[in-house]
Amino acid sequence: MASVTLSKLRKSYGRMDVIHGVDVEIADGEFVVLVGPSGCGKSTLLRMIAGLESITGGEVLIGDRVVNDLEPKDRDIAMVFQNYALYPHMTVAANMGFSLEHRGTPKAEIAKRVKWAAEILGLDEMLERYPRQLSGGQRQRVAMGRAIVRDPQVFLFDEPLSNLDAKLRVVMRGEIKSLHQRLKTTTVYVTHDQVEAMTMADKIVVLNGGRVEQIGAPLELYDRPANKFVAGFIGSPAMNFIPGQITASGFAADGALLPLPEAAHDLPPRPMLYGIRPEHFALTSEGLAATVELVEPMGSETQVTMRLGGTPVIGAFRERVRAEPGETIRVRPEIASVHLFDSDSGKRAN
Repeated sequence: MASVTLSKLRKSYGRMDVIHGVDVEIADGEFVVLVGPSGCGKSTLLRMIAGLESITGGEVLIGDRVVNDLEPKDRDIAMVFQNYALYPHMTVAANMGFSLEHRGTPKAEIAKRVKWAAEILGLDEMLERYPRQLSGGQRQRVAMGRAIVRDPQVFLFDEPLSNLDAKLRVVMRGEIKSLHQRLKTTTVYVTHDQVEAMTMADKIVVLNGGRVEQIGAPLELYDRPANKFVAGFIGSPAMNFIPGQITASGFAADGALLPLPEAAHDLPPRPMLYGIRPEHFALTSEGLAATVELVEPMGSETQVTMRLGGTPVIGAFRERVRAEPGETIRVRPEIASVHLFDSDSGKRAN
């Protein structure tokens, strides 16, 4: 196992810059998730670590070695791809052991490692099957087994669950996290799914336009987003943003006066965004009047799209809300959970 350090890492295609001086420290044994919207540079960054993309500037260190100019096979990493990349004419056992065979590892040692990995992944009964005889989840396990048998210093996962259905994704992300807890191998995992990031990561790196927006533990990013982008990306449903301004009486928005934390009254008056997560609205007879536009029962909660003053927002309530569109309900934001962002820069203000 080893740490991974990205120092002032840059990537350009001709005159187009796609990675802009990224700095990330990944500790030995840590599970780090690179997350962000499509095109933000997360897969490019992972491929630079793997040696599949050249580096325009900066350094990649695995342990204490600068690996910028090393071939992928010399970096002691193993990568699991989105499309499994299995050999269709080989059995599960042959697929898992192929990289070891290519290195000249003795057959007895290959068989031992394949058996060990198969037991961990529940593939014991499938070693003589071919990829076409497996489900999507089983194929992904084989791809993971092929990485495990190499006993690398670092695992790299590039959106490995995106081809699976929703139920199987939930199962597989639990299996990958459990695997990490058992093996303790440093892991860098790429996804665009912020739920995957929140549930799996020790640390999340939020990327946007080839730049790091924030690095932190999942709940740190959820509770204290550094800016509007992170606040809107982390959390599902997304955070509500209500434009307005701080006044002596509260936060003056279009047609509504919202409560503020005590400390926020010391902020200078300027255009700001009032951030409140859907689950941080409470139903109360003494709350603010909100006009219902859509009610979506989700089972464990009810999501309500409503208009608060002139701004559409979403509330997520544990109660069963039976209001019809056009009716008025009363809601109160939890003051301790209010986030304020500068309207121009998007940076957190409180």
